[in-house]
Amino acid sequence: MTPQESNINYIPLLMQVAVAAGFVVFTLVVTHILTPRVKTNRKEENFECGIESQGNARFPVSIRYFMTAILFVLFDVEVIFFYPYAVNFNELELQGLLAVVMFVAFFLIGFLYVLKKGALEWEK
Repeated sequence: MTPQESNINYIPLLMQVAVAAGFVVFTLVVTHILTPRVKTNRKEENFECGIESQGNARFPVSIRYFMTAILFVLFDVEVIFFYPYAVNFNELELQGLLAVVMFVAFFLIGFLYVLKKGALEWEK
């Protein structure tokens, strides 16, 4: 296989990237052109599920909410990585088991660190 033949194999990929980028640019331009530009005080107000707004929507939120969300995502993604192991359990044998044990150990160490730092404690 010559270098020119191997480069030809990338043409469908480049075409797909070009179509996707073209669609994004087209959508952004058309929506910008077609969007109505009428601004009113009522339209600029915060909307809270049909309830009248009270006060300012900009108030400080405790960092604990963000820490809990980040930790949830981190440990939730860990569960996703167990699926391929469960599907190929018989083929992976002892080497696969050791890899998963090491994977779980890393996350367990991270979880113990989070507990030690008190990131999951709401009241201090």
